Amino acid sequence: MPETTSSRPSSLRRAAAAFVQWFDSDHAPGGEEKIRAEPDRVDWFRCIPFIILHAGCLGVFWAGWSPFAVWSAVALYFLRMFAVTGIYHRYFSHKTYHTTRFGQFLLALWGATTVQRGALWWAYHHRHHHQHSDEPEDAHSPHVHGFWWSHIGWITSRRNFPTDYTKIRDLAKFPELVWLNRFDTLIPFLFAVGLFALGWVLEIYAPGLHTTRWQMLFWAFFVSTTVLFHGTACINSMAHLMGRRRFKTSDDSRNSWILAFITLGEGWHNNHHRYMSATRQGFYWWEIDPTYYGLKLLSYTGLISDLKPVPQSIMEEAARADLTASIAAAERAAILHPEFSSFKKVVPAAAALAVAAVNTGQVLTPRRAQGPAIHKNIAELVEQPTNPTAPPPKA
Repeated sequence: MPETTSSRPSSLRRAAAAFVQWFDSDHAPGGEEKIRAEPDRVDWFRCIPFIILHAGCLGVFWAGWSPFAVWSAVALYFLRMFAVTGIYHRYFSHKTYHTTRFGQFLLALWGATTVQRGALWWAYHHRHHHQHSDEPEDAHSPHVHGFWWSHIGWITSRRNFPTDYTKIRDLAKFPELVWLNRFDTLIPFLFAVGLFALGWVLEIYAPGLHTTRWQMLFWAFFVSTTVLFHGTACINSMAHLMGRRRFKTSDDSRNSWILAFITLGEGWHNNHHRYMSATRQGFYWWEIDPTYYGLKLLSYTGLISDLKPVPQSIMEEAARADLTASIAAAERAAILHPEFSSFKKVVPAAAALAVAAVNTGQVLTPRRAQGPAIHKNIAELVEQPTNPTAPPPKA
């Protein structure tokens, strides 16, 4: 009984701190280092925003639908997926192109509408991922932590909530970016209100569209944002499990055209982990990369410039790649990783992706038990001689 009584104040303090963090993400009682030192576990109070986000999708059964509302949800998915991939990832995380300070602020505002926290938090965690990819310190490696944790669990852990500004000093020197990062719920809230207001205007001035304020809120915000989150999370959970490996990187990153379609080009993950400083991730013309095409168009406006190319040495390395070893290793890995089949039974959509991936030669790899060296050992067992005269295969 004393333990239960003494634990209540602590639980209340944690809940109060989590509540304040919904509005001020830099609020860290006891210090950020103390929070980051905590063990990985789900903080159920942190799950409440995700529950609200997903529950909001059910509102479509009450509000109904209209073509305008549904197509708005689709358009906002792709426009904001571009913000995740082209802005949060390729600019703030990797600086693959340049812009002005004002342009940087506009890009951060655009990215904030994705409801995936602030640009600095996103960049900090992604840079940390590249430093420790598929190692125990990687916050969302499916090999280390399992599929579901890499997909959504890691973001509910208290230890992953604070932003370590010391690891992103190039961005933290801009107070306007720090402010947006600190109050990261403000822009999503205003965005949702704006969509609701747009629906209200359409009700009054464009009744022929049969679109209501509630349809715009539930379809264009809740449905679009929820699908956007899971589309982005597929890179964390599936891009290290599904696809081919062109380059022998120290992690288990893979190339998948299916994931590239879902995420506007981010599915060429093995390419990206081999050379992360390039603006484009589809190294060949057949590797569709809509994010790169969008950034190229954006560069014509003058908002961004100096898009970084893929070095010729990397392309020559890609031309020498022999995927026979990768395919054989993955076939062997599929036998060693049977637990993934249970996931296919639980989530039919993921099952469809997995089946389609296998049919196109994209296969699964086993969970890693001892860090990033496992996939190397498997590949070495089946490695075949490289044919330098062979044309580069399609991924």
